[in-house]
Amino acid sequence: MPNYSSYPVRTNYPAGSATSAVNTEREYAELIKTYKPETAEVLNDLLNADSPTALKTSVSVENRSPCNMVLTISGNGFFKKIPIASGKVGYTMVPKNQNYRLSGMLCNSSYQSTKFISTSYAIKISN
Repeated sequence: MPNYSSYPVRTNYPAGSATSAVNTEREYAELIKTYKPETAEVLNDLLNADSPTALKTSVSVENRSPCNMVLTISGNGFFKKIPIASGKVGYTMVPKNQNYRLSGMLCNSSYQSTKFISTSYAIKISN
């Protein structure tokens, strides 16, 4: 069962400028052209209830804000940017049992979190 946490996410980071939102939208538009979601792998992970023999697990993020976002997930030897449209869910597979930094701009607010991921992980983000 996915771990739904951090709902709603409200950070006390300083608000960005309109330029930050424009840059995020520009980056989102570029990434969405070539982004290939790992739908089959994520569904297999969720349906197989975090198989202990699997080396990877899923991370899913629901964007409940009115803005598109680009989520960056980085960890030991892992780096990925995921474009997530307003009201949609973005997801990827990551190696298990590692610390990951999740970050991105949500409208004009910065989202940052560090999480040790050992099983499927799901969050809902709103501004």
